[in-house]
Amino acid sequence: MYWSEFLAVAAIHLLAVASPGPDFAVVVRESVTHGRRAGTWTALGVGSAIFLHVGYSLLGIGLIVSQSIVLFNVLKWLAAAYLLYIGFKALRAGPAAEGQAKVQAATQVRTPREAYVAGFMTNGLNPKATLFFLSLFTVVINPHTPLIVQAAYGVYLAIATAAWFCMVARLFSYDRVRAGFARIGHWFDRVMGAVLIALGVKIALSEVH
Repeated sequence: MYWSEFLAVAAIHLLAVASPGPDFAVVVRESVTHGRRAGTWTALGVGSAIFLHVGYSLLGIGLIVSQSIVLFNVLKWLAAAYLLYIGFKALRAGPAAEGQAKVQAATQVRTPREAYVAGFMTNGLNPKATLFFLSLFTVVINPHTPLIVQAAYGVYLAIATAAWFCMVARLFSYDRVRAGFARIGHWFDRVMGAVLIALGVKIALSEVH
């Protein structure tokens, strides 16, 4: 009965999650710099944050945020500040004596909790994600759709997001890929830092439409 609606939700989500953004940038950086394990935990953090967006969308809080300039700006500036923080931190990366040793050492010091939090915070504080899920649950999904069915959509969205970024983490954590990046590791960090800063500035300048 709800298959057509579910397929619409899945298709829209696929287009959204596949487009490069803060989530992609963070997962790639964690995977290349710290290895597959860190990248996977970051991906799981991103996926878990989807439950946050789904939760307040089902409760109607997302509508309040979108209609309140103050609340939206608070969320927007928190997200921008976090991206700018990790961006500037990446920009400070310096060259290592041995690139491969740098990658291996980084893998050892990065804890699953740190990687998970990086993913969760990046997605959870993204105001674009707030507006996306608000639109999804108010425009695409029929308001008469049972709450349990909408919640099931949310579970799928979280699992699909985590699965997608786990694949991204796996791709960018292959030894050949990492070895290649290791030779220019500090430059990669700086480029990704610049990308994160640019995304932070973009979010900071965004407005509710």
